Amino acid sequence: MAAHSLSLYLPVVTRSPVPLAFRHLLLPHRLRLRLASAVTPSRARPLGLGARPPRHHAAPLGYGVGAGRRPSGGLDHRAMSSSTNSTVATELSVSENSRETEPLPFVNDKHGGVIIEMKTPMDPGVFSAYLKAALAKWREQGIRGVWIKLPITLSNLIPTVVEEGFWYHHAEETYLMLAYWLPNTTHTLPVNATHRVGVGAFIMNDKREVLVVQEKSGVLRGLGVWKFPTGVVEPGEDINVGAIREVKEETGINAEFVEVLAFRQSHKAFFDKSDLFFVCLLRPLSYDITKQDSEIEACQWMPVEEFAAQPFVQKHELVKYILEVGLAKVDKKYAGFSPISIKSAFTDKLSLFYMNRRDLDKASG
Repeated sequence: MAAHSLSLYLPVVTRSPVPLAFRHLLLPHRLRLRLASAVTPSRARPLGLGARPPRHHAAPLGYGVGAGRRPSGGLDHRAMSSSTNSTVATELSVSENSRETEPLPFVNDKHGGVIIEMKTPMDPGVFSAYLKAALAKWREQGIRGVWIKLPITLSNLIPTVVEEGFWYHHAEETYLMLAYWLPNTTHTLPVNATHRVGVGAFIMNDKREVLVVQEKSGVLRGLGVWKFPTGVVEPGEDINVGAIREVKEETGINAEFVEVLAFRQSHKAFFDKSDLFFVCLLRPLSYDITKQDSEIEACQWMPVEEFAAQPFVQKHELVKYILEVGLAKVDKKYAGFSPISIKSAFTDKLSLFYMNRRDLDKASG
């Protein structure tokens, strides 16, 4: 995506003898019109522009009045958010000389929208003027979705963005992403990531002993329950790689991935996100256990009959099914899904496709 920028020229003055109420006359005619239209109630934008998306049921954190919600009375809240004097005064306080202030850096996305990625500090008043002008220009050009990525170091710009009608889309450790829909229609922007991916490992040695652990934290802490090693796949990590890593971290056992035996989907699992849990069959490459002291209370190779006899296993359907499919696979009565590397028609980047290769080969033969 090609990078672009929007440039406006703002004459700015400090300690000016011109009364504050008349300082807007120092601005170029075109920018005066834009500022006036942005703060004058009689020229508020049509109902629905910048409206909060219907999919969201709660106001953005910390800004319940903003985020595109229109107050009663029919006037756009952005038209009432500030006065002409305060807006112009902010924009006229940067420097004594006319100069080109920092533009808004943006790129076009693949879906008819733009992405603004702020990296350097900017005065909130100047930023507000640029943002208003940019939104007006993009609306004329038929742009639909607008994204703003703000690093945590520029969190002071969040109120300005929210006052323009943007809503929170997602946040990571170092940035916040906000979104806005320019057309007066229901937005079609994708929602944030919906699922977390977990893995569980079924590992059996030649003595028909399964690798099990007791956890130091969580709902099973202190209950004496033995369970299969489990964990969460890291961002950008493949399922098979995540399963191998979790087993190594928790038990010190080296293993190789064989198949995905089954998976479970659940909802409202982690901060209201859904969860995909993949049961993986691994083959041990080593047998000496070194438990992870920070998370694991105990770890051992346990006879499968002893594991199955636990009251917890008898009551927990998920664990019962994991044991059943694991034993069926070991006894060669079950075929899971093994990964193959595939390419897309749109990129050379490889991805993994999990499939029942055994039955496919039978059908092809």
